[in-house]
This record gives sequence, C-alpha cells and structure tokens, in this order.
Amino acid sequence: MCRAFAPEPIDPAVLRRIIDAGRLAPAAGNTREGRAFVVLEGAETSRYWDVTLPAARRGSFGFPLLFAAPVIVLLCVRPDAYAARYSEPDKGGLAATLGRGAAAWPQPFWWFDGGTAAQAVLVAAADEGLGGLVFSPGDDEVAVLDALGVPTGWRVACTLALGHPAPGEQRAGRSSARRRRGSFDEVVHRGGWHRPT
Repeated sequence: MCRAFAPEPIDPAVLRRIIDAGRLAPAAGNTREGRAFVVLEGAETSRYWDVTLPAARRGSFGFPLLFAAPVIVLLCVRPDAYAARYSEPDKGGLAATLGRGAAAWPQPFWWFDGGTAAQAVLVAAADEGLGGLVFSPGDDEVAVLDALGVPTGWRVACTLALGHPAPGEQRAGRSSARRRRGSFDEVVHRGGWHRPT
C-alpha cells in the first residue's frame, strides 16, 4: 500500500490495462452489470477529496502526499444486478432464493466481487511499477456517489488511489506494516479447523 504519491500522470495505455484487469476479475455468475469504475484523473481527483476530506481538514491529515495521487478510482457495485442475474434460467434452483432480491443473499457476493476487482487493479498497478492504495469513503459514501453522478442503486465497494510512489516512499516503517502476520500454521487449517498446539 502506497500512501505517498508523485503527481506524475499515469500513461493512458497503462491506466487502461490496470482498470481492465479489474474489469476482467472474477464475478459471481459473470454478473457483467454488477461492477463499474469511476476514474478521476489529475485535477478531477479533487472532486473526490473535496467531499471526503475538504481542504480545511487536510492540514492535519497524516498522509498529505496521498492527495498527489494522479488517479482515484471509485469501484462501485450494484447489488440488484446480482439478484437479476441469479433470477435468469441458467441459475436453476437459485432463482427461487437469490433471484428474489439483494436481501435474500446470505453472503453478498457483490462485496466479494468488488474485492477481487480491487485486488486485480492493485496487482496490475504493481506489475506496471506503480503504487496503489485501497480505502473507503467512510461516512461520505452517499455524498461521493452524488457528487460523481453515480446512478441510484450503486454502492462503493472501495476507493483506489494509483500513481507513481513519491521519492523515498517507505512502507516498512509504518506501525501497521510492522505488525506480525499470522504464521502459515496459525492461519491455515487443513482438513478442518485445528487449534495450534
């Protein structure tokens, strides 16, 4: 995760490849109408920041070079698209349950699919030598959707900042980066859930 960017723009062909990786990420039932990407470049990124972190509050923000990211991507999902897709004949018996509406889904796959798309974008950005950060608009989701003209029925899965890391950007020194991850044996349970001995 990169939190300090250089303002250098991303080559349009590179950005297209990165976003296309997200478009091609797995989606439950190949629900094509369930994900969308709102891409803000250059000065357009201020449309996002002006809603989520207005200029008056930016002075105390801990990562001021995040605002230099030349690209902000709002990754949106539409729950009703999944219910519509799962009501189609090829989904068989699932139509009677999951096809009834978004509330019928015990595990809302649109969030999973938003995550797979976000991960694909981040990996593609890294493959292109760029940095990326995934985060949430928090309590400002509705205001962001409105400010960017996103139609009713869409939700924000996440926001992605993309760009060239700022010179000297170091990730290892942050407190979160220093936290120990669980070992393989602590987090992988083969054949069932087993408590560490």
